[in-house]
Amino acid sequence: METTDNSRRAFIATSLLAGLALAGCSTKKNPFEPDTLDEVKPSGEMVKLLSVDGKVIEVDKAFLKPVPDLPAIPNDVARKGIAGKKFVMVIDLSRCKSLKKCQAACNHMHHIHPGQNWIKVYPMQDAEHTAPYWEPTTCMHCDEPPCVKVCPVDATFKRQDGIVLIDSDRCIGCRFCMAACPYSSRVFNWEDPGVPEDIAKQSYSCETSVPQKKGTVGKCDFCPDMARKGELPHCVSACPNGVFAFGDMLEDTVTNGSETFRFSDLIRDKAGYRLMEDLGTKPSVYYLPPVNRNFPFENHEEKEEGKHS
Repeated sequence: METTDNSRRAFIATSLLAGLALAGCSTKKNPFEPDTLDEVKPSGEMVKLLSVDGKVIEVDKAFLKPVPDLPAIPNDVARKGIAGKKFVMVIDLSRCKSLKKCQAACNHMHHIHPGQNWIKVYPMQDAEHTAPYWEPTTCMHCDEPPCVKVCPVDATFKRQDGIVLIDSDRCIGCRFCMAACPYSSRVFNWEDPGVPEDIAKQSYSCETSVPQKKGTVGKCDFCPDMARKGELPHCVSACPNGVFAFGDMLEDTVTNGSETFRFSDLIRDKAGYRLMEDLGTKPSVYYLPPVNRNFPFENHEEKEEGKHS
């Protein structure tokens, strides 16, 4: 017992001596004060803080360092989703002109690595003698998502509002989810996404999917942060032709921002369908067939390639 007490006293004495030595090396009376007065000019506005030793001190507000941005929604709340909602998207193929405004808005708001896209727009043709059309594809946010079933660390998960998300803080980059997804809607961050420094310093949020991280998987997230605010996903609001409509299946309503439809009527009257329904994944994205199209099919990319060839 005596040996233990002696050791403890020796440790405390050593710690006090070290603390005094450090204090003697610094002329700063205020630990919040910058090393040089040129860095920050005092504002004259004082705030009271509790120091590490339990004393109340006054500090000039100009010397306070900002706390890193924290997610607006805690992770456990983000993983649960919004109660009483079942989000759904309708994509009208008769309206798509492949302007890719949806893609650009999604890439910009999620700070996606250049060369990667969470929304892909494919030229499609069902048969040799049928007309080609454009097909935007997103994550299908399946009710029976195979990606969730194969994830070994619960990084990919399905919320109570039907949205399927990825928690990049848990993702280990095994890519099992990519192999399981029949829609090829996921991308892998092989390189650093190259996001701005202020964005990279933010704490990761499942609801914004920002910031993306090297060695993890990314995908369309239905912009649940916008839905929580009662606003539309960025792809919906960016499309000038009303291709995308988003809403709540429980309310039986979807909108593209300028037009609002009863979801059940829209799907029934315009022969709405889901991709690969025979797989039993039960997607939350419905398509309206490309009939009575608003625009003729034009492949702008082929035209650009022809100019430079």
